[in-house]
Amino acid sequence: MSHVTIIGTVTAKPEMREELQKLLSAQVAPTRLESGCINYDFHVDADDPNMFVFYENWRSQADLDAHMKMPHLLPLVSEVDRLLSRPVEIRHLRMLSGIA
Repeated sequence: MSHVTIIGTVTAKPEMREELQKLLSAQVAPTRLESGCINYDFHVDADDPNMFVFYENWRSQADLDAHMKMPHLLPLVSEVDRLLSRPVEIRHLRMLSGIA
């Protein structure tokens, strides 16, 4: 089974930007400790400070599925309607170069 790469984009309502950034930042450390997490990198768009992007590689789809059920995601999941200006966008990628 091959690994899974995703890019997740989360866009804040402008007035909720700081709160959302704190919630998203808090996801990094516990996610990186999860079984199957190869990397979990948190970014902000260079042109839009309300747009946050995660670049993630997982050992398998099962590991990603387990991540999506982790309790540390609950503070974000329970507040998406209040914090986000649009739904979370998740792009699934197929890596051609392989992991270095």
